[in-house]
Amino acid sequence: MPTRSRSTRLVSNRYRTHYIILFLIILIFLLVTAFVQFWPNTLTGKARERRDLNSLHKLERNAQSVVIKSNAPLAKERDSDCIYHTCFDVYGCGDNDGDHRIKVYISPLTKYVDENGISITLPLSQEYFEILEAIVESEYFTSSPNDACLIVPPIDLLNQNKLRVDETSQVLASLPRWNEGINHLLFNMLPGSVPDFNTVLDVKHDKAIIAGGGFSSFTYRRTYDVSVPVYNPLVSDKKMPKKSYLENRRWLAISAQAGIIPDYRKQLSDMSRQYPSDFKVLDKCKVFDDGTYNHTVRCDGEKEYSYPEILQEATFCTVVHGARLGQTALSDALMAGCIPVVFADTFVLPFSEVLDWKRAALVLREEQLPKMMSILKNVSSERIRNMRRQVQFLWQNYFSSMKVIVLTSLQIINDRVFPYASRKYDEWNELPENRGLTSPLFFPMMPSKAQGFTAVILTYDRVDSLFQVIRQVAQSPSLAKVLVIWNNQKKSPPSASSWPKIGPPLKVIQTTQNLLSNRFYPHEEIQTEAILALDDDIVMLTSDELEFGYEVWREFPDRLIGFPSRLHLWDNTTEKWRYESEWTNEISMVLTGAAFYHKYYSFLYTQKMPGNIKKWVDDNVNCEDIAMNFLIANMTGKAPIKVTPRKKFKCPECINQEMLSADAAHMVERSECINKFVEVYGTMPLKTAEFRADPVLYKDNMPSQLMQFADVGSL
Repeated sequence: MPTRSRSTRLVSNRYRTHYIILFLIILIFLLVTAFVQFWPNTLTGKARERRDLNSLHKLERNAQSVVIKSNAPLAKERDSDCIYHTCFDVYGCGDNDGDHRIKVYISPLTKYVDENGISITLPLSQEYFEILEAIVESEYFTSSPNDACLIVPPIDLLNQNKLRVDETSQVLASLPRWNEGINHLLFNMLPGSVPDFNTVLDVKHDKAIIAGGGFSSFTYRRTYDVSVPVYNPLVSDKKMPKKSYLENRRWLAISAQAGIIPDYRKQLSDMSRQYPSDFKVLDKCKVFDDGTYNHTVRCDGEKEYSYPEILQEATFCTVVHGARLGQTALSDALMAGCIPVVFADTFVLPFSEVLDWKRAALVLREEQLPKMMSILKNVSSERIRNMRRQVQFLWQNYFSSMKVIVLTSLQIINDRVFPYASRKYDEWNELPENRGLTSPLFFPMMPSKAQGFTAVILTYDRVDSLFQVIRQVAQSPSLAKVLVIWNNQKKSPPSASSWPKIGPPLKVIQTTQNLLSNRFYPHEEIQTEAILALDDDIVMLTSDELEFGYEVWREFPDRLIGFPSRLHLWDNTTEKWRYESEWTNEISMVLTGAAFYHKYYSFLYTQKMPGNIKKWVDDNVNCEDIAMNFLIANMTGKAPIKVTPRKKFKCPECINQEMLSADAAHMVERSECINKFVEVYGTMPLKTAEFRADPVLYKDNMPSQLMQFADVGSL
């Protein structure tokens, strides 16, 4: 076999070395390219900020300039009467993709200058740039203005202190798609300016939606504006030490807020001297000549503490009304895992439309400030642990960055546009591991009023009174939907054109069997937590009575809340339970011909009713209301609540010769129901109470315009 010479082998080795070197060069080049490509996305802190600012400055340098003349029209005054149903244009919010998502468009970045060439709009702040960036990167963004449901002008209105108020209003009015501000979303965190510090942006903005910090109940347009937290960029890059929600804290409470009203500062100082080991009061340290101070420290005399880290050493942190109603102290407390104690009357807490603040904060009246320590000492350790967990949850999900603040604001507006696909209470407020728990033990302390209630009306063929009931209940502002359960299989419901024309949706469900239990079926059309069960002849209830009943249910969502009440009594003669319809001070049942209850009980009634009670009710065509009272009382161990003093009802138990109750045997049958249900349960679960809920000022001689629920019927 022939062999290669030594020189040939040397040449071959040389080329092999070249190939290896070339391969390594190519590999290094690819790695460097990949690193450069992906490296910016891994930057954090100051490096990320420099990258963002560079991008921001480049966008601003390339922005078109527009001159706003001095006589240019201003936007109209803020429409303070706007609510979602009157000012929001839903017709631009189609759901063509079926993803139940609004589309948000950002107008082109533009420089607005006056006739002297002086800039009107501010250079975009880092925080506002993060707002725009969050929208662009979100699932809501659209690059097509024709597809947009919301329009966000790239005009930085976060801090009114730096705005030329009138000129900025002229800029808004000049926007190509302004249209009186309809469906325009403006972000503002510091409204008002010295000396008034108004609680809403003073720039005239007509019908535009404000996502604002520091709203009061007088300036907040419910279902329209969005109350957002006042973000604190001065401490946003702080890395807080991790603290378990189970750990004890050095102080029970701490006040480290700057800019508190002097009278309140004095009250806090007095409490600190009274409770030196439990309550710590800190203030800003040295104030510089220009009026600024170091925001990352707080002082007690000469002793200096790092801020907001010091907040982690207390169980509770005060958030007190200052010059502005909205305070960064609230976000700082959440950041530190400290339970806020809020003393700011009329303050609309951030995202309160969807967040249950009673689970994470103590909201007290300003007049209660001197009693704060005695109140805090009575909070149980179990509740403190639960509130700490909730504080951590709220901070991470809704407050920790401009991005999550923006996305939360958009989700709230999205839920208004697509209520049938909106997030439920537990999705907003429960830790992920607790979601889906719908037992009464986990009902919210105060369900959101924004969701409203569904009126479920059981009917057979009394069309005239049914239509009257529908018109009456439609006058209630909190009504979300009317569901008519048509229980007549021999007769079809009236034609669609003959039904009353009301604002909320109305749907008719024709049942396949004439069963009383159909009124409690958990239909998928019921999307609210609250259900108002109505008979088709309860025509006397006013909208104020219904609205007040719903408000009471919101405070007691685990109970049956209603108008006609009844009582069960023990009969010593027969040694059996007796159904009693006489008017007494005691009640143990509320009839479901007019009652509010949680939709969870519809599921229990249909799927989990003990024994054969449900079948017994349907076979005997009676006592479905008593069965529901037994079910709820057995689950909660609580009595129902009667609301308003009205006792006269056109209902099956009232004296009327045309009704079933005219038969004396009816009362005997109702008593038999009670004894049958006791036999199934093995005990008597009904609870007796001497209690009735009436509106405040009900019996006071006051002008009706000063009473929230003026139209409440008498006995």
